[in-house]
Amino acid sequence: MALKLDLTGMFAAAGSDGAPCREAFAAALPRAAEVRAAHLAAPPAWRQLPGQRRHLEACRARAAELRARGDFDALVVLGIGGSALGNAAMVAALAPAYQEWAPAEGQPRVFLLDSIDPDWIGDFLEAVPVERCHFNVISKSGGTIETSSEFLLFYDAVRRAVGSDQAARQRFTVTTDPAGGHFRALCDELGFATLEVPAGVGGRFSVLSPVGLFTAEMAGLDAEGLLAGAARVNQKLAECAPEEDAALAYALAHVLHMEQGRPIHVHFPYGHRLRLLADWYKQLWAESLGKRFDTQGDEVNVGPTPVKAVGPTDQHSQVQLYAEGPDDKVYTLVKLGRHSREIAIPEPFAASPAFEYLRGQTLNQLIDAERQGTEVALLEAGRPLCTIELCKLDAFHVGQYFAFFEIATAYAGGLLGVDPFDQPGVENGKKAALALMGCAGYEALAASIRASQASREPFTLEC
Repeated sequence: MALKLDLTGMFAAAGSDGAPCREAFAAALPRAAEVRAAHLAAPPAWRQLPGQRRHLEACRARAAELRARGDFDALVVLGIGGSALGNAAMVAALAPAYQEWAPAEGQPRVFLLDSIDPDWIGDFLEAVPVERCHFNVISKSGGTIETSSEFLLFYDAVRRAVGSDQAARQRFTVTTDPAGGHFRALCDELGFATLEVPAGVGGRFSVLSPVGLFTAEMAGLDAEGLLAGAARVNQKLAECAPEEDAALAYALAHVLHMEQGRPIHVHFPYGHRLRLLADWYKQLWAESLGKRFDTQGDEVNVGPTPVKAVGPTDQHSQVQLYAEGPDDKVYTLVKLGRHSREIAIPEPFAASPAFEYLRGQTLNQLIDAERQGTEVALLEAGRPLCTIELCKLDAFHVGQYFAFFEIATAYAGGLLGVDPFDQPGVENGKKAALALMGCAGYEALAASIRASQASREPFTLEC
């Protein structure tokens, strides 16, 4: 039942150059313990989510109401960034992998439209009957330009398909701020059903709130298990001694390697269903820790660069670089203790050296041998790595994964001296997009952007 962290491969022998040793880790632990104590003394709102059953009950009630109506075959999630990545990771890990061909009985197909690419959205509108969809629009502020545009587009499509505004509104649930923001005012005025993004919970830390729980309930996933797994990690890491805190150890080891010139952090799940957990991790790690200024206001330009790899696929595309390229990376291999199925490799149908060693083996044995092969190759090359093990792939262990990395991210921010809960760089990009789209109040910014664009000397080539 426990999520396991193995840091053995992260440390060089005492006296080795270029990597922290266990003695350096032990020496830095008191500083890390202070960061941990400050975090536990004033825990952020997202750390309370696993124990707040009212959110689960609200999602469960809304899902039950919609099922009773029976007017949809698909759930469509409209959102981007933290409003979508956790949902995508959860669905990829836990929902039927081939739901388009064999959906679970009585459960809708789930589509996550986390892009405004016109071709992708246009293909969806042409292929999927929107009148048989229920749309979950996720935006805390209601000011996310991508989500707002999707909302307008799909509301119009649904209204035309069902013939009235009243019928169209019944096919939307808006997950947004409970008290303020553009969507809150709109929903209160026009009567859209809503769920709450709790106060103090930022998008990338919101998967265990209604942002993720409603999708879980609608898709027939074990939302209760997600919260139970996260609650176990929260409790265990709050009650243990600092030197036993796995999230603290993970954060500290990575920060020490950053200080030694390894700012690239490769997240390498061995399991195709785990692949989108790496996408969720990338946003969490990058957006939380990549900062221009520290908490004292000094310019530091600090932060890791997270990279996604999926085993065994990327043994054939990235591991050559990892084993023989620059030593500027740290690796986290994510393994499953056991898969939900065991698939035997059939007896060879013909004599061949390529087949013979597979006799009597399983795909389970093969994928674990591939993981161990990558581990051996990296360790023999002197590359630092650690392993996170989920005992099995179920909601409880996915909930553990979410909670573990949220806490580790908060600790890493404290160790780096930055605020892991803001994203000023993202906000600047959002403001620029609003200005270029002609949003009122951004006229001066739009003029400044266009002047800057005009001042650049062109350097374009054609092939």
